Amino acid sequence: MSVQNKKERLGWYFYDWANSAFPTTVITVFLGPYITSIANNVAVNGQINVYGLEIASGSYYPYLVSISVFLQVFFLPIIGSIADKTKAKKLILGVAAYIGALATLSLFFLDGNRYVFGGWMFVVANISFGASIVVYNSILNDISTIDERDEVSSKGWAFGYIGGGLLLLINLVFFSNAESFGISTSDAVRICLASAGAWWAIFTLFPLLWIRNYKNQINKRDKSPVKILRGGFEQFIDTFKNAKKYPRTLYFLIAYLMYNDGVQAVIALAAQFGQEELGLEMSFLTFVILIVQFVAFGGALLFGKLANYLGTKKALAISIIIWICAIIFAFGFLFGKTEFLILGLTIGLVMGGTQALSRSLFSKIIPKNQEAEYFSFYEISERGTSWLAPLLFGLVYQFTSSYRLAILSLLLFFIIGLYMLLRVKLDKAIIDAQS
Repeated sequence: MSVQNKKERLGWYFYDWANSAFPTTVITVFLGPYITSIANNVAVNGQINVYGLEIASGSYYPYLVSISVFLQVFFLPIIGSIADKTKAKKLILGVAAYIGALATLSLFFLDGNRYVFGGWMFVVANISFGASIVVYNSILNDISTIDERDEVSSKGWAFGYIGGGLLLLINLVFFSNAESFGISTSDAVRICLASAGAWWAIFTLFPLLWIRNYKNQINKRDKSPVKILRGGFEQFIDTFKNAKKYPRTLYFLIAYLMYNDGVQAVIALAAQFGQEELGLEMSFLTFVILIVQFVAFGGALLFGKLANYLGTKKALAISIIIWICAIIFAFGFLFGKTEFLILGLTIGLVMGGTQALSRSLFSKIIPKNQEAEYFSFYEISERGTSWLAPLLFGLVYQFTSSYRLAILSLLLFFIIGLYMLLRVKLDKAIIDAQS
């Protein structure tokens, strides 16, 4: 491998390092419990008012996650089409990343009764995060061969877990000692939220410096923003129509959207469940999630090796079965700190493997030169972007006021996703895409 290729891969890994601060610090740890506590403080009979709608305060954050991803369904395919059509992948990644980073920084001003403002900033940040990841994932095919993708994808995820975990460690130390510096708990949370935006912005500089610019293939007369947007939309329509040529790819995509929706819901809602159902303090929740990040680093590499021995599909199926067991454990046996720690270690072991192998598998069964377009569909259920599972979680809690029944409802997504995954004929899907 040339020095240039090694540097480009390192730049690609560094974007995982940069953006992992958002799903880790913001989505997984601080925002859910914090914005829920703000909503609880202003709630009347457990209900808050959002543009005239009465919403259970405990359902507000899951609904925000669902809304942001519902909007991604419309935006991301267009972004992916524009990226493939213009080949301006690095530019689009940078613009999306910095919009998301600025929106995340603005969460510093989420206090008092500004839960609607905080909700809007999170929605903007999450949409931008998804848009950048669409382009980031598509670059995997540019920097690796089909035989290298399990390894490269796993290293990317592992690198991201270290980056996200390192910032979370810094935030944990700061949050635990904030009061000794005269900083209130609320202010400490807001500083931690803003730190994720700063981290995201700073480390995005490395991929922007080291990833190559790919040749722009559009005519000069077609370079106006209006024509590029129109061309991207038309390209998306063509891709959507032609997708029926790859039925096995679409079948795997649906399977992935199911089981990974459950994965992302668990990641996003674990801290809220721990605080509201178990009464665990934020410092302990942050400590456990920090440990999960570093366990996930090893888990991503472990399942990358396991895929070499068993095959990607079998290794992925094993990880989903472990997720199913984790949900059952959370429903029936999770009552205190020890059980929460055990659950966290289990999730950490399989979290990186499930996501890394899913990405590398999908990269093998999509047609050449349409990577960003297909990854835009994939991103609908990537890190921090699940929507059906959080929606179901929110609805179950809305009608039952039970966090345990809400967490149990997520089992549906894993079971359906596993069943569909086992039915995918992977070898034939690869042949279809390559031909």
